[in-house]
Amino acid sequence: MVALRLSRQGTKDRPYYKIVAVDSRARRDGRPIEQLGTYNPMVEGINFSIDLEKADQWLGNGAQPSDTVKSIIKKARKAALEA
Repeated sequence: MVALRLSRQGTKDRPYYKIVAVDSRARRDGRPIEQLGTYNPMVEGINFSIDLEKADQWLGNGAQPSDTVKSIIKKARKAALEA
């Protein structure tokens, strides 16, 4: 099964995440199938970017998002409607 989840990047005490589609059995920072976006919790305000078309394609094919990725997708859709 494919999962949409975060892959940690950055250094100690300065986390930075990539939003990736990955085999659910792979380790957290294992090789992704595709990168969908980024998430930087160290930045205030809008701290993410995601390609909603790619995310919708993966969700349509049965990929399961993690709770955090699900929240980011929800925020991105809300921001797209307001723009």
